[in-house]
Formats: sequence, C-alpha cells, structure tokens
Amino acid sequence: MSHNRLGLIGGSGLYRMPALAEGDWIDVDTAWGKPSDALLIGSISGREVAFLPRHGRGHRIAPGEVNYRANIAALKAAGCTEILAVSAVGGFDEDVAPGSFVLVDQFIDRTTRGGRSFFGDGIVAHVAFGRPTCGRLGEAVAQALHDDGGAHRIGGTMLVIEGPQFSTRAESVLHKGWGCNVVGMTGLPEARLAREAELCYASVAMVTDHDAWSTNDVDVAVVIKTMEANVARAQALVTAVAGVAKGGRGCPQGCDHALDGAVMTAQDAWPAPTVRRLSTLAPRLFG
Repeated sequence: MSHNRLGLIGGSGLYRMPALAEGDWIDVDTAWGKPSDALLIGSISGREVAFLPRHGRGHRIAPGEVNYRANIAALKAAGCTEILAVSAVGGFDEDVAPGSFVLVDQFIDRTTRGGRSFFGDGIVAHVAFGRPTCGRLGEAVAQALHDDGGAHRIGGTMLVIEGPQFSTRAESVLHKGWGCNVVGMTGLPEARLAREAELCYASVAMVTDHDAWSTNDVDVAVVIKTMEANVARAQALVTAVAGVAKGGRGCPQGCDHALDGAVMTAQDAWPAPTVRRLSTLAPRLFG
C-alpha cells in the first residue's frame, strides 16, 4: 500500500472522473465506525489517490449525519498524507459570482454537531489550529487555479453552519457583516480532524449562489445546475493538483507533526482502549 496518497473528499463529479474509471472501491472500517462510503483507490497524474464521497454515493447522508472522524481516519489508514476537499457553498461577496472557486484558508464554526475531535475518553489534546489549512498544499491549489484561468479567489473565510437548512436572511446578513466570504455545511469538523490526524488539508469552495443576503432565496435547482456546470473544472483542478502536490513528511507548516506537544494527559494515565484506538490514527505517538 502507498504511504503517500492524495486524499480527495467531494461529490459525484469527482468519483466519476475518467482517470478513476479503472479504480477499485475498497470497503474500510475504522475505530470510529464506517466512513460515508467505500474508498475509490486509483491514480491521477501519476499520484495514487483515495477518493471518499463525503455524503455517500447518491448523496444520502446529511451534513450533520456525516461521520467525519471515520472519514478522516479511513483516509489516514489508506496511506494519505494530504487531503484536498471540494464542497459547494454560498457566497457573500458580490464580486465573486456563482461558478467561482475560492481557496479557503480560514473557518468560523457555527455547528453544534458531535464528533469534533479524536481525543477524549481519558486522553486530552489541544491541537493548534490558527492556520487551519496547509500552506504547502494550498500553494499547489493556488497555482492550479491560476493556470486554470477561471474565476477564483485565493484566500477566504468559510462560515460553517449546521444545516441541512439554509440560513435565514437575517443570519446571512450577519455572517456577511462578519467578513465571511463563503458559507458551507461540511468544512468543520473535517478540517479540525485532519489536523489532529496530522494530515495536510486544503479546501476548495465552489460558489453556487449568493446565499440569503441577496434579493433571491437559495434555489436548490440552481445550486445543482451550477455544480454540474463546474464538474469538468473541478476534475481538471484535481488532476492539476495531483500532478504537482508531493505530500509526504516534512510539511513546512508542521501539519505532519501537529500532535507534538499537544497531548496534555500524562502518558502513565493513558487508558489502554483509548491508546489502541488512537494508535490507528497516530502510530508514531500511540503505536
């Protein structure tokens, strides 16, 4: 098994990539349960990849029902060192039209869901998250977006709401006033868990609408139409990133050593069952 795969999280437009047509769907189980679906293992631009449909094939899992811990643990177990996550979002910037891609580098959490950390059950860890995405992987994505030539923005804050309902107009106006750039339902705890798993993580947000602050309410039919129009571009982006992102150890930002100094609990107090579970996620510390 490869120990330097690129993990991909996204929708049907990605797992139907021609480059993955010969890939294999592999069932995976983790210490945190089953992920959203099997992993599609294949190769893109010479890089081995593992693709995971965030909402399952057929989009059957709601944002608050996704087992984010199992998803990240499954990609880590598959040998991924980096994760490129693609999601559909609403936009708060008038000059960022639907169809634009935003490379997210900050998050604001407005969710209430559980499963926000791999830690607990006797082992406490506080992982730094001031820079929640990986600069090294982000540079590869930024270059791909630049070369693509399509509408995009490098850098932006994603407001993550619980869902599955869209925001009220009052909420949307409030979030826009906070200076957020996009609003989605799945960026967290996904990015937090990737950091705890010592994985490099980058988030590309595909703007499908202008959220409820604008004069029109969000229309699911329009959202789907915009997403479908972006499929080819999203596939091309993934292909370009897979060709230049190197992954592996030695991340300049330290993503691959994010747990250094983060565990607060004295080692002689670590409960054996929790150690066994964490050893599948971070064997260099708990193996």
